[in-house]
Amino acid sequence: MHYLSTRGQAPRADFDDVLTQALAADGGLFVPEHYPSGLTAAPEMSFADVAARVLAAFGGDAFPLAEAQPLAEQAFGTFRHEAAAPVIQLGDDRVLELFHGPTLAFKDVAMQLLARLFERSLARSGRTMQVVVATSGDTGGAAVASLANRAGIKLCVLHPHERISEVQRRFMTTTGAENVLNLAVDGTFDDCQTIVKALFADRPFAESVSLGGVNSINWARIASQVTYYLTACRDVGEGPVHFSVPTGNFGDVFAGWVAKKMGAPIGQLIVAVNENDILDRALRTGVYDKRGVTQTSSPSMDIEIASNFERAIFEASGRDSALTASLMAELKAEGTFTLPENVLTELRKDFLSYRASQAEVAALLKTVAKDTGILIDPHTAIGIHAARRGREEGLEGPIVTLATAHAAKFPDAVEEATGQRPALPFPEGDLYAAEEIFQRMPATTAAVQAAIKGC
Repeated sequence: MHYLSTRGQAPRADFDDVLTQALAADGGLFVPEHYPSGLTAAPEMSFADVAARVLAAFGGDAFPLAEAQPLAEQAFGTFRHEAAAPVIQLGDDRVLELFHGPTLAFKDVAMQLLARLFERSLARSGRTMQVVVATSGDTGGAAVASLANRAGIKLCVLHPHERISEVQRRFMTTTGAENVLNLAVDGTFDDCQTIVKALFADRPFAESVSLGGVNSINWARIASQVTYYLTACRDVGEGPVHFSVPTGNFGDVFAGWVAKKMGAPIGQLIVAVNENDILDRALRTGVYDKRGVTQTSSPSMDIEIASNFERAIFEASGRDSALTASLMAELKAEGTFTLPENVLTELRKDFLSYRASQAEVAALLKTVAKDTGILIDPHTAIGIHAARRGREEGLEGPIVTLATAHAAKFPDAVEEATGQRPALPFPEGDLYAAEEIFQRMPATTAAVQAAIKGC
């Protein structure tokens, strides 16, 4: 199994290279030269069993099943639910619960596995790695929970200062691990993500610190997330299954496209967005146009540079790397680009999109709590809103909404909408009593480079 760049100017890479490099040398994102087919979640398979088979399929010779299986068992042994990612009925809605990991968010699924892949790779090569990650809230906590105190790894997490919930922040800043550096950046998630990409683009710096990444630009994360689409299709038992995915950086919903490409019985993938609706506008009009980021009650989706959309464009264009590189250059220079009609038509075959306003999110949080007695988080509410919109517009068959985070990660927003404050599923003292450690930082690449070099 080999990988190529969406921008066409980087050498072929194997899975181990993709795992540790994250971003291709030409600034593009890695995708496999071909997609494995015929992989299913058999009834007798556990979540770890399926994850191991997905990993082996994308890892090729680098990760035979015999080696992937124990890594997957260790990773998902950290989850609070035996099924890891169960599908439940929530009133009239089907929901895929992805918040049973250590930090109560779907990012744990990939991150717990990725940490063990890193550790294995570094042990085999005798190298060390400086991991850097930008977070809109959940990725950072999941990265800290999985990589803290691991041998041969240093972790630097960038989060937008005062733009994430306190619970999200504390999952990052209270670990006390000596190998973790937390930076609160004066800016948005897009600023954090731009800095991370700049760090990788600075090849002398990247090589000097042995830079690695765990954002969803890392293909291993996409591959890991394919697992729950396979198990959800099996658990629903009737197909094709449509999925409504709360979407910010487009990685989670693109993993659904990969699962479909591999033969999973998936129908439409619904891109569910908040008031930062650049993806909805792009899929409806063909114009991807930056207008600035609005702070909402669903901070993990307060994004307008959806990095993984590049992968979707590359695939929808028939793997036209020159076009993909040109559009990404236009976005960087002008803040906008227009999709060719044939690319937009191809994208619409797989992706629908709907937007939820702040008022609609609050109303749905309240309605679900009243009708079911269960509190959901704002991101999940956006997914349910989009699923219901799809149903209203004629989408037939089962629709599964991805519940990407536990309500307790956003207690203020949930309490404001419902009058009820969601409790953490473990003693609150574990999280709120610990001292927070982080540094405030200007939104510049130079400042972050200096902080990394100094740690």
